[in-house]
Amino acid sequence: MVDADTREPLVGVAVMLSGTTTGTITDMNGEYFLDVYPTSTITTSYISYDEQVVKLEGRTKLDIALEPTVNGLSEVVVVGYASQNRKDVTGAVDVINADSFNEGVMSNAEQLFQGKISGVRVLNSSGEPGAGVDVMIRGAGSIRSGNTPLFVIDGMPLTNENVSPGGIDEGIGSSRSKNPLNFLNPSDIESVSVLKDASAAAIYGARGSNGVVLITTKKGDKGKSRFTLDSYRGVSNVAKKLDLLTGSEYATVNPDQMYAQDVSTDWQEALFRSAITTSNNLSFSNNTETNHYYMSISHLHQEGIIEENSFERLSGRFNVKQSFFDDDRLTISSNITASNTKDVGVPTSDNTSATGELITHMLKANPTRPVYDENGDLFDFDTEGSYNPLYMLDFYDDQTQTLRVLGNFELSLKLFKGLVYRLTYGVDKSNSERNTTYYPNTSEIESDGAYYQQNYDMYNYLIEHYMTYNLVKGAHKLRGLGGFSYQRFKRTGTTFGFIGFEDNGVNPAHNPSGGRTQLEGDGFAEINELQSYFGRINYSFKDKYLLTASLRADGSTRFGKNNKYGYFPSFALGWNLSQEKFMRSIEAINNMKIRASWGQTGNQEVPNKVTKETYSEQASTGYYMYGQDQAIVNGITFTRTANDDLKWEVVSQLNVGLDYSLFNNKLYGSVDYYNKTTTDAILLIPSTQPNISDVWTNIDGEIVNRGIEFSLGSRLVRKKDFSWTIDLNGATLKNEVKNLPLSEILTGRVSGSGVTGETVNIYKNGYSAGSFYLRHHEGFDDNGISIVSDEKQITESALPTFTYGVSNVLNYKNVDLSFSLVGQSGAYLFNNTKLATSVMSNLLASKNVTKDVLNSGQSANDAIVVSDYYLEKSDYLKLSNLQLGYSFNTEKINWLSEARVYATGQNLWTWTDYSGFDPSVNTTKNVGGNSSLGMDYASYPSAKTILFGITIKY
Repeated sequence: MVDADTREPLVGVAVMLSGTTTGTITDMNGEYFLDVYPTSTITTSYISYDEQVVKLEGRTKLDIALEPTVNGLSEVVVVGYASQNRKDVTGAVDVINADSFNEGVMSNAEQLFQGKISGVRVLNSSGEPGAGVDVMIRGAGSIRSGNTPLFVIDGMPLTNENVSPGGIDEGIGSSRSKNPLNFLNPSDIESVSVLKDASAAAIYGARGSNGVVLITTKKGDKGKSRFTLDSYRGVSNVAKKLDLLTGSEYATVNPDQMYAQDVSTDWQEALFRSAITTSNNLSFSNNTETNHYYMSISHLHQEGIIEENSFERLSGRFNVKQSFFDDDRLTISSNITASNTKDVGVPTSDNTSATGELITHMLKANPTRPVYDENGDLFDFDTEGSYNPLYMLDFYDDQTQTLRVLGNFELSLKLFKGLVYRLTYGVDKSNSERNTTYYPNTSEIESDGAYYQQNYDMYNYLIEHYMTYNLVKGAHKLRGLGGFSYQRFKRTGTTFGFIGFEDNGVNPAHNPSGGRTQLEGDGFAEINELQSYFGRINYSFKDKYLLTASLRADGSTRFGKNNKYGYFPSFALGWNLSQEKFMRSIEAINNMKIRASWGQTGNQEVPNKVTKETYSEQASTGYYMYGQDQAIVNGITFTRTANDDLKWEVVSQLNVGLDYSLFNNKLYGSVDYYNKTTTDAILLIPSTQPNISDVWTNIDGEIVNRGIEFSLGSRLVRKKDFSWTIDLNGATLKNEVKNLPLSEILTGRVSGSGVTGETVNIYKNGYSAGSFYLRHHEGFDDNGISIVSDEKQITESALPTFTYGVSNVLNYKNVDLSFSLVGQSGAYLFNNTKLATSVMSNLLASKNVTKDVLNSGQSANDAIVVSDYYLEKSDYLKLSNLQLGYSFNTEKINWLSEARVYATGQNLWTWTDYSGFDPSVNTTKNVGGNSSLGMDYASYPSAKTILFGITIKY
C-alpha cells in the first residue's frame, strides 16, 4: 500500500473485506496479509486518502496506490462524539486539515480557516496581536445572546466567557478582552471541522445554535517516530496609512494654526514601526498499533506595529493514547496543553470619551508640531484635547498575563462485539491578571496618575459517560450513541486600584498599596451548570440510503425553574446516488450524494442569575432606628422580580445539500441551501409594575437567515513533476427580522465629540439585523454646511450578501507555491473613526484632516451630524496569504526525512473603496448588551507581514 504521488509505503491503512467486519492494517513496510476468497472485494480506509474498493478477481497479490484526499467524499470527518466517512455524513459539515490552513503569523486558531469555509465569516476586532475575533456561521441569529459558535477542543467544550479582563472603563475608556483562544498553539492543530446545520450541531443542543467548531490536535503519524522543528522570523508593517495632510500642506490651508513652518511630522510614521515576530515550535511524535503520543513546546513573540505593543505565548502539549489487551479492548488517552500568554497593550479603546485614545490622537495631531522638543524630550502639547500620541505611550502601561491549562482524560472499554463504553473527564483552568497604569501626566487623561488591577479566575470541568454500538448485518449498518454529560463553570473576578501617586520609578503593579485615593473594590462570582442527556442513530442500507436522528436534552441553571430543560431534536436523510445501478454506468461520476436535514439547537448565552429576584440597599428608603440624631439605616428595595419562565433561544434550521466528486475525483465540491430561524429571543426590556427595573424575558419574533453555500475544487493538473489544485468557496446571505413585538431595538453607540447617546444600528421588522438607521446626508450647501434629512432612515446592512474565498496550491518538482484570496460584497461599515477624527472643524482647533475631507466641500464651521455621510461600502478582495517553499532532497540522508525552507506573505494587498484602515473589522459598540454590527471606531490598523522559515523533520 503506497502513496500514489510519493510511492512511499503507508502504515496503518485499514484493509477490510467489503460488507464484513474482517480486516487488517498495513505494517511498517505498507504490506498486509488477509484471508480471502478469489471473488472477494476489499475496501481500504486511511485518513486523508480516498477510499478504494477493489475486486480481487482471483489475484493473490494486490498492490494499491492510494490517492490523497482533497475534500473528497472518502475523507474521514470528525463530528460530535464520533468520526464518519464523508460519504456517510448527512449534515452540513466542512473540514479543513493542517495542510490547507492559512499560513503566516497565527496567534489564534480562527485565523487558520479564515476565508476557507463557505458561510463562515471570520472578523478581527482590530489588527492588534492577540485581539478578539468574531466568528459568524450562516449569519447573525441573535440580538442579545451573541453569535459566537461553540468551540470544542479534543472533545472538551469551551465556555464563550472572557478568560482575561477587558480594558477598564476609566481614562481612555473600555476595550474588548483578548481572544480566549490565544492559548492554543495553531501548530498543534491537526484539523478543524465546522458543524453548520442543525443535524450536525444538534448533538450539542443548547450551545449549538451558532454552529460548532471542532478542533482536533495532532496525535502523530502512524508507524513513524518523528521529530519536527519549525522556526520562522518575520517583519510586519502597517498595511495602509490614511492620507493626512503633510506639514507644508497644513501650513498652506491653515496658516493660523501652524506651529513651525519647517516641521512636517508624519504622526503615523512616528507611531508605527517595523514589528518583528519570531516563532519556534518543536514537536516529537510516535504512533504504533497500540499507542501513540505527541509532545510539543512552542514560543511565539509578536510585536505589534505600534510601539510598545506585543503578544507573547509559551505553550506545551502532551497527547497520549495507549491500548491494552487483545483487540484493543481497553484504551486510555489524554490530551493536555498549558500556555502562558503576555499581552502588552497600548491606550486604544472601543468607546472613549471626548479625551480620546491613541489612534484618534494620532490621526488628529497637528503635522507642524514636532515629536521631540529642543531638549530631545517628547514634545508635550495639548491643543484643545489633542496630544502627542507618543507621549500617551510614555505615560501608559498595560500588561495582561494569563495562564491556562486545558486537559481531558478518556477511557474506552469494549464490552462486547460492537458495544463500547466511554468515560471522559475534562478540565479547563485559567487565571489572568491585568495591570493598567496611567503615570502622572499633563493631559486630561488621569493626570494625577491612576492604577487599576483586574483579576479573573475560571474553572470549568466536564464529566461524560456514553456508549456506542455498531452493527453490520448484510446490507444494513447501524450506529447508536447514547450518553450523559455534566459540565460546571465557575468564574470569579476582582478589581481594585487607586488614583493619585508620585512617579518614583516603581511600577505600581509591584507595590499596589500607594495612592492618595483608594478606589472601592469590585468583583463578581458566578457558577452555572449544564446537565445533559443525548443520543444519536445512524443507519444506512447498502451504503445508499442514509438516516441520522439525534436528540439532546439540556438542563441549565441559567434558566427559570419552569424551563430548566430544553429538548433539541434533528433528523437527516441521505441518498448516495452514485451507488445506484443506473448511475454506475456514468463514468464521469465518482461520488454523488443528496442530503436533507431539519433540526433545532439552542442558545444559552445569557448572564448568570438573571432569573432571580434582586434587592438593593438605599438610603432613600431607610429609617432612623434610634431617632433622627443617629445614623440612618439603609432600607431594602425590591429591584427585580424573578422570571421562572425564562428559557432558551431556539434555532430551527432546514438544509438541503449535494456532495459530488467527478472525473476521477478531479472535480469535487458541494452545494447547500439553508433556512435558519431564531425564535424565543432573550432580551432585557422595560418591565411592567410592580417591577421597577428592566427584566430578562423571551419575546416573540424571528430572525431568519437563508442562503446558498458552495464549494468547488479541482485537481487541475496532476503530472509527475507538476500539480495544481484550486479550491473555491462562496455563500450568499439574506437576513431578516420578523414579527418582533417591539417597534425597534437600537444599538451601535457612536463615539465622538458632540454625539453622546447617538446610535446607528437598528433591529426592526422587515429589515436585516443590525441595519443602519441614519439621517440621509444630501451634500453640502454653498457655505459648506451639511444638508441632512430631518428624520432617520433605515438603510444598508452590515452583513455581506456574498462572501467568498479562493485557494491555490502548485507544486513543481521540489518547489511549492500557494496563495489564498478572500473577499465579500454587499456589506457596509459605519466609519466612526472618520466622524471622530477627520472633520473640517479640526482646523479651528489645530488638528489635522485627511485630504479627502479637505476636498469634500465641507466648511470648518459645519457641525458634526451623525448621518450616512460616514456610511461606506466594505466590499473587499484580499490577497491574504502567499507562500513559496523549497524542499531539499533528503533521500541520501537516512536520519533526515524532510528539510524545507519557505517565505510567506500575509495580508499583502487589499482591493477596496473603504477609506479606513481595514474594511474587515468590527468594533464592539453594543448598547444594553444588544449586538452592534458594522462599526469601525479607532481600530488598531492591520499589518502586512513577510516572514522566512525552515521546517526540519527527523
